[in-house]
Amino acid sequence: MTTSFIALGIALVLVIGLVVSLGFMSLGLGVLDKFFGNAKLNILKSNEYDHGFAFSFLWNSAKSPAKIDTLKVELFNPFGTPKQIGVTKSFDSESESFAREIDMGAKFLSLLGAKGMDKARVQVELSSSKDGRFFQFEYPGSKFLNLLKNAKKTVSDLSDKDTKSTAARIPIPARSFIAETVPGQGVQLAIPTNPTFEAYFANQGGGAAAVADAPARENFAMKKVWIAPGCIVCNACEDIYPEVFDVQADNCVIRPNPPLDDGLRIEEAAEACPVEVIKFEVA
Repeated sequence: MTTSFIALGIALVLVIGLVVSLGFMSLGLGVLDKFFGNAKLNILKSNEYDHGFAFSFLWNSAKSPAKIDTLKVELFNPFGTPKQIGVTKSFDSESESFAREIDMGAKFLSLLGAKGMDKARVQVELSSSKDGRFFQFEYPGSKFLNLLKNAKKTVSDLSDKDTKSTAARIPIPARSFIAETVPGQGVQLAIPTNPTFEAYFANQGGGAAAVADAPARENFAMKKVWIAPGCIVCNACEDIYPEVFDVQADNCVIRPNPPLDDGLRIEEAAEACPVEVIKFEVA
């Protein structure tokens, strides 16, 4: 009898341990998805509905495939009134980066008009009801209101043509050195030093051999680097030089005290920018 109880106790401990481990694993994946998924939410100006919410959502659909079809905006307001209120809306699924304006209904106005917004938090969640994937963005209540108030661009401004479509695509100017998605690797820079394209450039008279034969450029320092208006938060610059560039939710900024001694790398990031907003001054 004692042996049976001991075995039962051990089995119970193992089951609890497994459940806890799965819980932490799930939480960890959610945190990784939130902070390292490179997903970006930009709040736009609403002009189609009296209580509309307009936004653009950009994410690496090759790395994180999902059919996004649900928007949830929720207020957490422990020091004001109401304490908590949320609005959830479904829409036609999107499998790539998109811009959209959604009629959130009169309840959304109650959320925006809550008392105590300066101490509240607003969470915007975009998710896939079929894939179980979600992306969350959290703002201080006052900042969320300011973003809505000061937004200049509308969904139609981001369209490649003047249309009333609420699923307008965000145009990115074509650049010959940015390749389409490479299976299993995502978007790549089609340049001779990228091993993925070494064979291609070798056939074109380029590749590693051509780079080796070419005179090496001496590195140089930068005096100043800055971001001009128009960033589309594509993450290209941060992928190349994360010590200098910090791509945030709606813009890119230069990190405090960035290393400016690697001018070649900064120049590469500037050339990779699809909208050419990275500016620099050589020391």
